Amino acid sequence: MHRMKTLNPNAEYIVKGGKPTAVIMPIAEYEEMLEDLHDLAVLARRKDEPTIPLAEVKRRLKTNAGIRR
Repeated sequence: MHRMKTLNPNAEYIVKGGKPTAVIMPIAEYEEMLEDLHDLAVLARRKDEPTIPLAEVKRRLKTNAGIRR
């Protein structure tokens, strides 16, 4: 088993038979990557949803903030 450094100084590839087969990386970076992948999946699912103008979002936030008080 040979370890090869990657462009990310905190990650390493495990190479078997000349082919990368696994990556070793800090758990914090792995968890951040999972969050990013989740966010991308949500964006992909919602890509066809209608958008809301910023002025409407601000109006809704003000209205809802007033209800909580």
